[in-house]
Amino acid sequence: MASAKPSRTTTTKKRRPRDSLSRSVIIAAAEKIAERDGLEGLTFGALGEELQAHSTSIYRHFRDKDELVLELIDSLRGKSYGADLVSTGDWREDLRLISRLIHEHYLRYPGLALQMAARTTRRPTEFKNVEFALDAFRRAGLDDESAVVATRVFGNFTRAVSALEASLHALPEKTRTMDELAWTVEYRQLSAEEFPNIARTSDKLLSIGDPGLFGQGVEMLIESVAARIAAEGGSAQED
Repeated sequence: MASAKPSRTTTTKKRRPRDSLSRSVIIAAAEKIAERDGLEGLTFGALGEELQAHSTSIYRHFRDKDELVLELIDSLRGKSYGADLVSTGDWREDLRLISRLIHEHYLRYPGLALQMAARTTRRPTEFKNVEFALDAFRRAGLDDESAVVATRVFGNFTRAVSALEASLHALPEKTRTMDELAWTVEYRQLSAEEFPNIARTSDKLLSIGDPGLFGQGVEMLIESVAARIAAEGGSAQED
């Protein structure tokens, strides 16, 4: 008598309920994936796996990946410092405040820094940032045209330098260490005849990621605003 064939057990991966997805739930999952795998690894397929949902269901909330990425970037900004961006009443201190908050934000997400710096999100936290900076420069005494230019210069500097410094933190530790050592070892070995200025200052040269450079750059920009107002016959306003 033939033995009975063992029954086959089919295991079906449990899917989350159809209506349990929301933009906030998807953004939370997107943040987890992006921190782990970078924005390149943030795909709708990866989101589907993370959320235990069919990837096509995400399209009911986001038109495409780019819309999701922009929403994620603005969400991360808001979570990092949105509640802390409150005017001190002093335009100089306000510029120091927003630059510090943005700098800390990029260092918090080093793997995403370069992509975040390059994007314009057109979303609430970004709007608040631009309004905050424009208000500070207007209170400093700049006219509308000069305030717009100063806001863009200041914003580009803050994000570019923050992203550069953050990207250094994302490098493998050995690579980062070798790059930093070059400024204290290899630069000091250069020929004084061929590189006289480097040789004269080799014991003072700073690495790209020197922690004091960002703050010094911010102060230079603030000083340049006051100097420009003075050159135009005015005086920087005291708040």
